[in-house]
Amino acid sequence: MYAPVDIPAMQAVMNGGDSAYVALLPSGFAILPNGQAGTQRCAAEERNSIGNGGCMEEGGSLLTVAFQILVNSLPTAKLTVESVETVNNLISCTVQKIKAALHCDST
Repeated sequence: MYAPVDIPAMQAVMNGGDSAYVALLPSGFAILPNGQAGTQRCAAEERNSIGNGGCMEEGGSLLTVAFQILVNSLPTAKLTVESVETVNNLISCTVQKIKAALHCDST
């Protein structure tokens, strides 16, 4: 769980500004096993070997990402294409960073 903050707003607070205007909206992610039994992956030469020495158990995971984002404070405001693109890029970048941190190769 974390709360991304606007850098200029945080700098204003650090310089004595009012912190009431800094939005702290929770975001986070969870990685859980997918609940299915792992499958075996073996190279062709390893399948011919005695036993299961060269085979690897593979399983999967479920990544859940959650963001709480304030796009516009007006209750009657409509989403713009730019806002949707920004949120889409945020989600995509976050998932890619999580995958890179965990050294994941698959999509």
